[in-house]
Amino acid sequence: MKEYTTNQVQEKLNEDVKLIDVREADEVAQGIIPGALHIPLGLLEARMHELDKKETYIMVCRSGGRSGRAAELLESHGFTAINMAGGMLDWKGPVE
Repeated sequence: MKEYTTNQVQEKLNEDVKLIDVREADEVAQGIIPGALHIPLGLLEARMHELDKKETYIMVCRSGGRSGRAAELLESHGFTAINMAGGMLDWKGPVE
């Protein structure tokens, strides 16, 4: 599984990146990276039909564990996914 640091992800925000935040709603309410799509990990498999296999997705969670599992899940279904290591605990960029 490929991983980016939070700094690498922040640098890519100027590009057309696709971020998926897999945290629970109460966690996201405390702040989400602007433009990120919120799909809780427990709903990811059921909502895969909303995603495009031609895109690369950067997976985000609180510390990097759930997003790692989400990246592995997407990869097992033919998607390209990258885990944001360190998660929102290490994130120093903008939140909304």
